[in-house]
Amino acid sequence: MADVYSWLQQNWFAVLVPLAVFVFALLGLAWLRRRTLYYLTKWAAKTKWPADDLLVKTLPGPMLIWAIIISAWLSLVISMVPPEWKGPAANSLWTLFVISIVVSLISILTRLVSYFGLRTKMPHPTMVLLKNIARIVVITVAFLIVLDLWGVPTTPLILLLGVGILAAGLAFRDAVPNFYAGFQLSASEHIRPGDYIKLETGEEGYVIDMSWRNTRIETLDDKTILIPNSHLVQHTVVNYGKPLKQAASPFRFNSRTHLTELTGLKAHNLREMADILKKVPESVIYYHTHRYLEEYHQLSAEPSNDFAVWVGDALGEEVLGERLAAIDTFSFPTMGALRTTLVSNIEEYLSREAHPREAAEGRCFYFMKAVSVILPAPYVAHDLREFVEALRKITPGSLYFHVFESRLRLGRGMNDFSIWLDESLGDKEMAEEVAKLDPYTYTLEGLRSALIRLVEKRIK
Repeated sequence: MADVYSWLQQNWFAVLVPLAVFVFALLGLAWLRRRTLYYLTKWAAKTKWPADDLLVKTLPGPMLIWAIIISAWLSLVISMVPPEWKGPAANSLWTLFVISIVVSLISILTRLVSYFGLRTKMPHPTMVLLKNIARIVVITVAFLIVLDLWGVPTTPLILLLGVGILAAGLAFRDAVPNFYAGFQLSASEHIRPGDYIKLETGEEGYVIDMSWRNTRIETLDDKTILIPNSHLVQHTVVNYGKPLKQAASPFRFNSRTHLTELTGLKAHNLREMADILKKVPESVIYYHTHRYLEEYHQLSAEPSNDFAVWVGDALGEEVLGERLAAIDTFSFPTMGALRTTLVSNIEEYLSREAHPREAAEGRCFYFMKAVSVILPAPYVAHDLREFVEALRKITPGSLYFHVFESRLRLGRGMNDFSIWLDESLGDKEMAEEVAKLDPYTYTLEGLRSALIRLVEKRIK
């Protein structure tokens, strides 16, 4: 004990200076640790990325250990310890430093994998695999660094590691880009399950699942599409956001086809035409007043009807022909009302004409009717967004059916779209706007565009 006391008296300066360096370095690093954690906490509060929160929670303990190790190393550097001891002691301190970093990195990486794995519904075996890969990579790099600190040759190990990485890269060359893209999508949160997206390559639908490799979307015709995550990252994606108000019952689009059938009835003059019009089925009236709209839907001419054309051309009764052509078909809620107006116009004209004309041989009016078959279209709309996307895709025949046939031939007095908007979506204002569109002043494609504009304006 006396020898130790005597040695301290003789070497007090050599002991006090390293101790002072250790204490002051530790105090300074502790202050720096506190300020760093303070700014990191403020930064994490401003961002929505979860990694910064995990970083703030993980770093306090390791940063204290790092401060102690660095303070000890600084005191060792200026100490009077013999060089043959100082080198191994310094290497031991740096080895502890590397080990503490390894533990911290593994903790952060495994937490990140767990977080994003749960967010993307990653299978549990895949999460375990990724955590093990992260541990192996971090420990391998740390092991090489420690070997280099102690002067052990690492070139053979690095070469072996490079060959292993190359083999793994070849084995997972397709999976790695998708996984990285999935990580980007999850971190940015620009696309979430439930969003309606549309890719520039044409795919569109509701996102129903996002895994670490693929994103699964459901189209409006109930088909499922698997899109690689790398495809989503590399192409432009329009995200329309969350679904809109759901309809009480979905709108199911239909189409129809029809065959033209001769009734066996024909008229040679206006009197015969008026008499036959009074008793023919409403499908006959409908056919002769609406076939122009569908057969010539690409034209923008004013609507006409077969009765007006025959009266003007075959009978030469141009005044009556113009009156019949001027009848606003859209203003009649039922085919019965339209029939009454046609007959009354003809009979009124006959009451003023003493000698109505006869049609020339072979130019009599043949009454026809359409036999329709209703077919379901592959589109169903649960909200306005699905509705407008379906409107872009339905055939002209489907549009014609829901606007013209349902309103007059089926006696509803209103088109199917307005009825659905009012009764199922509860949007009376939108239903009225659609009902106000006069379909007889549009081509079918023009009517489709007008409907799409109205709905899109409502969505925005």
